[in-house]
Amino acid sequence: MTATLTGRPAAPAAAPPARRRRRRAVTGWLYAAPVAAVVGVLFVAPLVLVVWMSLNRWPLLGPAALNAPRNYLKVADDPLFLDAVAFTLKYTAIITVLLSALALGLALLVQDRRPGVGFFRTAFFLPGAVGFAAAALLFYGMLNNDFGPIDPMLRALGVTGEPVRWLGTPDMALFSTIALVLWRFAGFNMLILLTGLQAIPVEVYEAARSDGANRWQILTRITLPLLRPTLALMLILSVTGSLLAFDQFFILTNGGPDNSTVSMVMVVYRDAFFRFDLGGAAALSVVLLVALVALNTLQMRVLRRSR
Repeated sequence: MTATLTGRPAAPAAAPPARRRRRRAVTGWLYAAPVAAVVGVLFVAPLVLVVWMSLNRWPLLGPAALNAPRNYLKVADDPLFLDAVAFTLKYTAIITVLLSALALGLALLVQDRRPGVGFFRTAFFLPGAVGFAAAALLFYGMLNNDFGPIDPMLRALGVTGEPVRWLGTPDMALFSTIALVLWRFAGFNMLILLTGLQAIPVEVYEAARSDGANRWQILTRITLPLLRPTLALMLILSVTGSLLAFDQFFILTNGGPDNSTVSMVMVVYRDAFFRFDLGGAAALSVVLLVALVALNTLQMRVLRRSR
């Protein structure tokens, strides 16, 4: 430290720009290191292992043997997996449309602040606090023809004259599963949309009403365009969750009747834990992951272009 002409000690010289940049980079890496370690251990390492397993004949017991690309070639020859792909796409389309419409309707219903709206918001969201497996078991108990309360109630009210096979036919099994998912996730998606609705300035609605816009015009020309980013988030979550559906079909229908409600993830589960073909299950998982990433990328591009 040197002295100035006034006798006061001079301020220390500033660090060179290159040194400051290196210091900031090191600080940034130190902050990111814990998260990077967690991502590496819980995501990157298992992903690399799954890809490696898909290239090998990997039995549950015994040594692995390289057999690439046989596991991937078997995917196209698996009739159950092809049927599962068709069913999962059908289920995804139905759930996405119905869940989006129901969640939007509930969000619009409780959008404005008025007496009692807090009760309805809580009531609509409460099913989302129930574990998915617990919700599936609840519906299974309610719809079971042997001890479920739904059939006796319908017969007592005169709605039906004979037991309804809620899980005994392909159409009714799909309907029952859709009812479960709508009950479980409508409130959660409503909360997402409600957050987006409350971010829209009230002045925009007041200006539209002063110009003579009716409710339909306000919905289609103001609410939905301004809600598009939130709708995109809900759409991606709904599509991803539907393509990865497992719990509702495994617990409620067990893939039946006659394998009519087998999802793609259930086929992966069958290959891994019933046929003990871990290599084949890993190949199916990689195919499903690639398809899911491609679909989400396509969704993001379409939504960005529409904006």
